[in-house]
Amino acid sequence: MPTETKFDSEGFDLGASNEAEVIYEIGGGATSPPPVKKTDGDNDKTKQSNSPIAESERLKELGNDEFRQQNHLDAYDYYTDAIEACPMGVGMGPTGKELLQLRDEFDEQQRERQAERHRRDMERRRGGGDKKDGEDKKDDDDNNDEEGEEEGGPTEFIPPRHTYGDKLAVYYSNRAATTLHLGRYEEAIEDCDVALLYNPTYVKALMRRCTVNERIDNTEGALRDAKRAYELDPTNKVARKNVSRLQKIEEERLEKLKEETMGKLKDLGNSILGNFGLSLDNFNAVQDPNTGGYSISFNQNKS
Repeated sequence: MPTETKFDSEGFDLGASNEAEVIYEIGGGATSPPPVKKTDGDNDKTKQSNSPIAESERLKELGNDEFRQQNHLDAYDYYTDAIEACPMGVGMGPTGKELLQLRDEFDEQQRERQAERHRRDMERRRGGGDKKDGEDKKDDDDNNDEEGEEEGGPTEFIPPRHTYGDKLAVYYSNRAATTLHLGRYEEAIEDCDVALLYNPTYVKALMRRCTVNERIDNTEGALRDAKRAYELDPTNKVARKNVSRLQKIEEERLEKLKEETMGKLKDLGNSILGNFGLSLDNFNAVQDPNTGGYSISFNQNKS
């Protein structure tokens, strides 16, 4: 009669291996499988964990999870932490605040140059008649030299690069999505600005800023962003629809503005002509269909 074999834990080395699978043998003992060699995927994960932006990426994913659950305040905090965890400074690149400051300084310099060119043009017009031909030519040459030096510089701000600029653009654009939902439109615009300074061709940031601009009735800015997004990605159907829709809205806005301006000018004209017992109704403006110009006639009998 065969002897019944009894199994129990006694005689087994339960701590023989830390691996998930251990082969237990009859009579005690345990055999562990040979160690598994790391694959390229494992090496990639190790590299990611050692990356200088590993913590930023982890915080971004936590922010994404909160955003999906519509916890926009928590998502905002995680995206902010992701931005702050990203390496900055020498050898890396500027912060978002520093980029905005550099852009604003550049814009101010451009305004000063434009004002200076306008001032020189006005002086040239006013003083042109009092100068001799030789003096006038010499001054024109001097002015042209100065303008040439100014026009040699960039006319558009070129932001300094950041090693992880593309990643930072995502963090800022994602944070803009939270402030958009929270109704904090000024912050959303600023975050989109920073995202586009880090990555000028980031279509998602352009589309997001387009949405915010439309929310604050800045259809001109919204249309500009939509056009740029469509230019960068002609396959983007949403951008194409936005361009078409916003173009109509902007044309209607400009037409309305034109009518309001003409109405104000008419009121001003009538207030002046009224001192002479006249009004704009005494004048008829007829457009020439061939040239587009107007001929004006006076009618004394109208009042």
